[in-house]
Amino acid sequence: MIFLMATNRDYYEILGLSRDASNDEIKKAFKKLAMKFHPDRNPDNPKAEEQFKEAKEAYEVLSDPQKKSAYDQFGHAGVNQNMGGGAGFGDFSDFGDAFGDIFGDIFGGGRASNKSNVYRGADLRYNMAVTLEQAYKGTETKIKIPVMVGCKSCSGSGAKKGTEPSTCGTCQGHGQVRMQQGFFSVQQTCPNCHGSGKVIKDPCGDCSGSGRIKESKTLSVKIPAGVDEGDRIRLSGEGEAGLNGGPSGDLYVVVSLKPHELFERDGGNLHCEMPVSITTAALGGEISVPTLDGTAKIKIPAGTQTGAVFRLRGKGIKPIRESQNGDLHCHVVVETPVNLSENQKKLFEEIETLNQKNHEKHSPRSKGWLDKVKEFFD
Repeated sequence: MIFLMATNRDYYEILGLSRDASNDEIKKAFKKLAMKFHPDRNPDNPKAEEQFKEAKEAYEVLSDPQKKSAYDQFGHAGVNQNMGGGAGFGDFSDFGDAFGDIFGDIFGGGRASNKSNVYRGADLRYNMAVTLEQAYKGTETKIKIPVMVGCKSCSGSGAKKGTEPSTCGTCQGHGQVRMQQGFFSVQQTCPNCHGSGKVIKDPCGDCSGSGRIKESKTLSVKIPAGVDEGDRIRLSGEGEAGLNGGPSGDLYVVVSLKPHELFERDGGNLHCEMPVSITTAALGGEISVPTLDGTAKIKIPAGTQTGAVFRLRGKGIKPIRESQNGDLHCHVVVETPVNLSENQKKLFEEIETLNQKNHEKHSPRSKGWLDKVKEFFD
């Protein structure tokens, strides 16, 4: 099969490089052009697709040491023969590795190139307990977390200051080695550099060659109004530093609510017990109840019983994903007096004597309950 070239332009000119460009510079130049002219990013621009193909062709030649040497000596004529078959362009492993990096950058994927061994940093979780008042109004607070960050001494390279990682001699920087057995060829991770394509001969003393060190950092976290138990707040890029220049992970702040002395939360609604004196419950009256933004008045009708619920509309919390506040539900608990004086006891005895004369009228629930008990035993 004869391979037809897509362009007669100088490959170095296409990638914007000089003829003494290193392999890393060639890869970076192609990566930049591929991200700019990739067809998926330019669906309505046929010219961009042609430019992408040109850059791809230039990279395929200049990234391969043999093809690059032939091109430097004989130009296009030197590589045109190699493009036929055999040992020429039949091996796209290096191109595929570089292309994996590009797809990751274009589509935001987590796939790391086997050649560069670039990995995204780990996500972190921080549990934060907030009060009900803070969840109601929102707040801003500072947190201190331990995290792996890029080593400043070596700028994350892992090599001692003033030195740089060198290209792995086993895989020539590809991160992969090819094992040939008869007609079969197997590609595997380089055992010398473990897929990074680089070796560190003189590691950084601060990070021991890992490119990262453990530090504590202080962050400001904004807690929006309306957060609820289990809500997560993402701080992008505040997780652990990536490996070999990879992007940092994210930090997730997970909210939990502290127990409150008065209120229990149920979504946007609040619930509280409202003690009512036996006199107010019997005669009726008006009482004040607390809310998260002040106090409110509730009118208690005469004859109110334990378990009655009074609802104050809009006195709850507005959840993050809802447009209005919930309600405050006040559950009545009629309070029985304790530590009575002799005079108070006599007054209650007089009330009870009067109630017994017309028990059905004054204690309808008690009368109904006694009737049910009688029916049960009968």
